[in-house]
Amino acid sequence: MHRELITFEVSGQIFALDIMAIREIRAWTPVTPMPRVPHYVAGVVNLRGTVLPVIDLAARLGWGATEATPRHAIIVCQVHGQAQGLIVDSVSDIVTMQSENLQAPPTAGQDEVVPFIEGLAAIEDRMVMVLDLPALSSSGDVAIAA
Repeated sequence: MHRELITFEVSGQIFALDIMAIREIRAWTPVTPMPRVPHYVAGVVNLRGTVLPVIDLAARLGWGATEATPRHAIIVCQVHGQAQGLIVDSVSDIVTMQSENLQAPPTAGQDEVVPFIEGLAAIEDRMVMVLDLPALSSSGDVAIAA
């Protein structure tokens, strides 16, 4: 079975998300910080009258906070019936892969990242980490910001 993925970069690494979970890709918009949210929740933005919580994906993966610039983007995803944004360095392209080519993530190293990885895929001579979007949002902490 074919899967379409959107690839993007975070902290020099290539990631992908299933295109069916993505509602839109927005240019960088400054976020409004919220009190008492986890360190990886950058804040919220107004998305056509709706409060959209925005996750700093680099911080969520344990790589430190992103110093966002106008070159960054926000990928708006639908997770558990709620829209949320992910700050990424840049969005690359749409790729198609066979589901059976997705390999399990390694069990050693990068303990903070592996729980959020659905699998690894070799796409166009590069290794791409396919994110498990529900796992990224598994805690109720993001819902608090909304």
